[in-house]
Amino acid sequence: MRMLGWLLLALTSNQALAQACVVHSQAERLDVKVCQQNRNIPQKLFADGFCQPSLAGQKVEVQYVDQCPGGAFGICSNAQVANMPYRQDIHYYGVATDAAYLQPFCEGQSQGNWLKP
Repeated sequence: MRMLGWLLLALTSNQALAQACVVHSQAERLDVKVCQQNRNIPQKLFADGFCQPSLAGQKVEVQYVDQCPGGAFGICSNAQVANMPYRQDIHYYGVATDAAYLQPFCEGQSQGNWLKP
């Protein structure tokens, strides 16, 4: 459930100086890495909000990139940011079995398309 809470926060909080950002979060028994690729979020909002999650008790590293790197086990393409008209692509790295709950969230809550690269 902890990861799901982080995922929800990530979906509602990202954008930066580049068109994408890699967010790596670590805590005890938690290691999450996602990349958010901007589609139509205003540049400053993406940088200052979406790519700067505030996750209590977790070490968070953010790297701005032109586009998300390869190696993702799944991509939520054209995901809608909750209660906003903005869209982004979210690339998930790490434990591929997480797709079991990330895919339904992507297709339902985020109204995105789940892709397996």
